Amino acid sequence: MSVFLKKANLILFLVLAALIACDSKAQTSSPETNYTFKKGDPNGIGKWYLGREIAHVMGFQGMSWLERPEREQEENTSTLLSNMEIKPENIIADIGAGSGYHVLKMSPLASKGIIYAVDLQQEMLDALRQKKEKQSIDNVEMIKGSEKSANLAENSVDKVLMVDVYHEFEYPIEMIASIKKALKPGGQIYLIEYRAEDDNVPIKKLHKMSEAQAIKEMNEEGMILEKNIGKITLKHFIVFVEQ
Repeated sequence: MSVFLKKANLILFLVLAALIACDSKAQTSSPETNYTFKKGDPNGIGKWYLGREIAHVMGFQGMSWLERPEREQEENTSTLLSNMEIKPENIIADIGAGSGYHVLKMSPLASKGIIYAVDLQQEMLDALRQKKEKQSIDNVEMIKGSEKSANLAENSVDKVLMVDVYHEFEYPIEMIASIKKALKPGGQIYLIEYRAEDDNVPIKKLHKMSEAQAIKEMNEEGMILEKNIGKITLKHFIVFVEQ
């Protein structure tokens, strides 16, 4: 083989190797590259997304706090549900449903529909199941979610409610992708979070979110602001739809 052909073959080999390497890199890229890891707040997991540290998940041991008698007065849940404009036939997913505080209030409003109660912790779902059976409720279904998916069927829900949970998603990119997939055309995400802008809100820093941060993250995840219903006592009430 001539020197020219040897050089030509070597160049071809190097070009093909570079193309294979680029293709391999593209195939192995994932949303995980959009997260950063560093030390931060003791209440955080050391994982950051768009400048926000992700908070630890509140364990099922805090169930009594979710069901405290003064919660209605503190959070004005009735106003929240009223502004969701729930129709009898609506299919609604409560992501991070816990022991069912909002689920049980939405159930009679969506009397001809379904409420999907999604949670990571089986203990929460078990507590809700007991309440459901005790009250003979037939339009609530429990779903065990994962860190990366709400485990909802594609194109299955009209509305998604997330109360004080988004800031705890270990994989917010993947979770919102799974929620978007589950939304029907025109479906809405109702994001409820304690107001980070107000130092007087008596909640740990990482368990709050600013309006600007919420909009930035949702925009990044393909959701846009439909309306900001405003403050519900200590919280933001923001509605997003798919871009």
